[in-house]
Amino acid sequence: MPVMRRFDPERAHDLALYALRVGLAGHAAEHDDPVLGVETLGLRFANPIGLAAGFDKNAIALTGLSRLGFGFIETGTVTPRPQAGNTRPRLFRLEPDQAVINRMGFNNAGLEAYLKRLARRPRAGVPVGANVGVNRDGARPERDYPALIAAVAPCADYAVINVSSPNTPGLRDLQSEARLRAILRAVAEQVSERPPLLVKISPDLSDEALAAIVESCVAEGVQGLIVSNTTIARPPGLRSPLASEGGGLSGAPLFAMSTAVLARAFLLARGRLMLIGVGGVASGREAMIKILAGATLVQLYTAFAYAGPALIPRLKRDLAAALRAAGFVSVQQAVGKDAQHLAECR
Repeated sequence: MPVMRRFDPERAHDLALYALRVGLAGHAAEHDDPVLGVETLGLRFANPIGLAAGFDKNAIALTGLSRLGFGFIETGTVTPRPQAGNTRPRLFRLEPDQAVINRMGFNNAGLEAYLKRLARRPRAGVPVGANVGVNRDGARPERDYPALIAAVAPCADYAVINVSSPNTPGLRDLQSEARLRAILRAVAEQVSERPPLLVKISPDLSDEALAAIVESCVAEGVQGLIVSNTTIARPPGLRSPLASEGGGLSGAPLFAMSTAVLARAFLLARGRLMLIGVGGVASGREAMIKILAGATLVQLYTAFAYAGPALIPRLKRDLAAALRAAGFVSVQQAVGKDAQHLAECR
């Protein structure tokens, strides 16, 4: 990993994907501790630690990624048509802060190429999610999201509607109650056979907006929320000279903010939605805190980019130890047990 950091961040990311694609990234050597097993969304997860969307946008490295020990992998974000994304540079390492800023702009090869790769993966392996979004130009969300969900339904174990990236103009406006309900109703009306459906939300929501999203998702038949995407805020104390770059911030500085939003979402949902916690997780302790805040599953991105595959077995061992030390015999027994307190830690 230190060698990879000598490269431009986007070049290093492309090299990592290549290594995974050709089988150079290794293989998990140990079986998962039974305490980590989770059943949710009608699926069985050997452990609750997943890879967040954005790492493998085009589903080109699923075989390599599935060997690393993740409990699930989320691919995308994929858009209906291929999209180059924003101009470079658009990805920045904030190494003193263990953070990343990106303004990628949904760069991907488009739905057709994505589906060809996703359809080839073994369905009996690690659960795979499909994260979908709309193109920057010519988007009609009430048309595009149902078409995307229908397209990925035959080959994805769950699907995610992304309305929270800060790098596509106007996308976050789709989190408003009226727009989100319209999109979700269009999906329900137009896609009769669909996998479990989740919505990925921003950490920058007001309490009122978060409550409206929760109620909209429950009313329109969504199964869960992913909390959260990157933030446009810049928490105090960032040390990197790149902290003023535009785009979404992820990594360690996002942990407290995203965890508080997660806990508030858990309290609002009252068991009606399954939550995936993401944002700043780099250790078993932090994964445990996400679960205590209300997450049934947890996702990584920035910490994986910094630490590489060696992080995954270490994180799972530490999480299993933390669960047992706290007296829990399963992940699901711990979900939300400290949500009230963590919701107040803003």
